[in-house]
Amino acid sequence: MKIMFICTGNICRSAMAHKLFEKKLQDNNITDVTVYSSGIFAYNGDMATFDACDAMEEYGVDMSSHKATNTRNSNINEMDLILCATLSHKNSLINMYPELRDKIYTIKEYVGNSKDDLDISDPWGYDISVYRRCASQIDTCLDKLISMI
Repeated sequence: MKIMFICTGNICRSAMAHKLFEKKLQDNNITDVTVYSSGIFAYNGDMATFDACDAMEEYGVDMSSHKATNTRNSNINEMDLILCATLSHKNSLINMYPELRDKIYTIKEYVGNSKDDLDISDPWGYDISVYRRCASQIDTCLDKLISMI
């Protein structure tokens, strides 16, 4: 199974989800899932933000090697599941890739959150406490996702 996480710049939310999910898969000895991430407006090669790296260190995740990928330069067409940070990302992707509609969800939607709580807010430009809250939301969703695999 191939899963891709999507956000805006692929330097915060989708990057954290990508690297944290890889760790959770490894910790649970799940070897048949491959994880990718990209950003709808990402600059190819950008590094994750320092605060994203710091927030993920608290989960035992090293993001120092992460390089952003623009969704247009990704292998999105090969994915079995595409999980977006927000409903806006989901709608943008459906417009960009209508043939993938049935594979595109928000992360929270896919794991069963209520319809009025589907977005993971962008921490970019805020302090580490906002990144920690974002990472905590992602962590909760990924724990649910692991149990669904």
